Amino acid sequence: MTARKHQLAARFGAATEYDGAARIQHLVAARLAEHIAAGAPPPARILELGCGTGFLSTHLRRLFPDADLTVTDLAPEMVARARQRLGEDGKTRFLTLDAEDPAAAGSGYDLICSSLSMQWFADRATTLARLAALLATGGMMGFSTLCAGSFAEWRAVHQAAGVPCATPAYPDTATLQADWPWPGQGRWQTETLIDRPASPLAFLRELRQIGASLPRDGARPLGAGTMRRLLAALDAQGATQGSPRHDAQGAPVTTYRIGYGMFRAPPQKGVFVTGTDTGVGKTLVSACLVRAWGARYWKPLQTGIAEEAADADTLAALGACAPAAIHPAFATLAAPLSPLDAAELAGTPLDVSGIALPPPADPRPLVVEGAGGVMVPVTADCMMIDLIARFALPVILVARSGLGTINHTLLTLQALRERGIAVAGIVLNGPPSAAARRAVTQFGHTRILAEFPHLDRIGPDQVETLARTLPDFATIWRTRD
Repeated sequence: MTARKHQLAARFGAATEYDGAARIQHLVAARLAEHIAAGAPPPARILELGCGTGFLSTHLRRLFPDADLTVTDLAPEMVARARQRLGEDGKTRFLTLDAEDPAAAGSGYDLICSSLSMQWFADRATTLARLAALLATGGMMGFSTLCAGSFAEWRAVHQAAGVPCATPAYPDTATLQADWPWPGQGRWQTETLIDRPASPLAFLRELRQIGASLPRDGARPLGAGTMRRLLAALDAQGATQGSPRHDAQGAPVTTYRIGYGMFRAPPQKGVFVTGTDTGVGKTLVSACLVRAWGARYWKPLQTGIAEEAADADTLAALGACAPAAIHPAFATLAAPLSPLDAAELAGTPLDVSGIALPPPADPRPLVVEGAGGVMVPVTADCMMIDLIARFALPVILVARSGLGTINHTLLTLQALRERGIAVAGIVLNGPPSAAARRAVTQFGHTRILAEFPHLDRIGPDQVETLARTLPDFATIWRTRD
């Protein structure tokens, strides 16, 4: 353990007045528990990091009474306090553990979570990758952390005085989003919480009482005179009632910007193929992926069979795979319309609660093909992007290479990323366009996996040739776009 980690453990371990001063920590633990309950099916095994005195632990035990819960903290004293709060129930074990070196906790967890400890990670991205490796297939992670904008009032008086602020810098949500492990699916949401300490001095005292006063690396301690001037400046800002940094009575406030992140590991190896719109070449690309990877194929929602062959039949005809590698559709509808409209026309409304990925019967990856684009309605309250998010597979986006592709492609990428859906890359289909490729890669921040030329004829030979231009599955699975 590094010297800084020893300092951190010592400060939190000595925080005997933690519960009384940790108003924000108590509230954030409850909010994180709500996010976990909304996003996670009941887990059988849970690992909690940075448990403190057990705020989140208590919620986890209430929400998931049958789960095996492992409660950990860097400070042995905090583990002891959490044990005292939760008691001995035969389903909870307590460990002193460094979250950045979590191997001793074991693996196979359905849920790994932590409230307001991530901001202390020295290497967040590496730690998240290590934790993801401890998840069971399809497992989830849930975190809360301080984000950029926290302690704005305290930073402002430092800046005005020309004094470096020792408070650590916190990441924005874009940085947090980029740190999620590949190829899982993760999303961050933020909220602003306002705390009202009795005085500026009480604010600093309470940080010490909860053990959170460790300065950033390299920060030099301020002299007593400088600290008094900063506290006086913070207090003086309350002279004007309703000032942005004070409440309506002129009392100083402290801003906490909190991020809540939920991550899901893929339930199996595979990709979801979607397009910028219908008729863009998803089935051709799917056939080539299946051929290149020796993969299985599944199109859960098939429409338009009144006018053309089902896409699964097309794959078989193109020699992409044997019929045994094609999973049956969840629903097959005649009209060439969205699943919602085709189902209503047929008088057979869809129940999307029954749509689930085929089980991984063998080690081959699964190629899932969507219907239309990401915003195509499946039911009155479910879009195609909702199914993509549920399946938690990285997306391969098929786009036309010519006129109009820039707008359609960038909008689709934006929609996917706003939902935290991993994007493996793009296949451009049609006559090559250097301008379109440049715009998509520059502004979409996405790699081009392949460019398929316009073909007058498509058959098994053409599929075989195009399949050889695609990266292998291991490359897709190991590296992000």
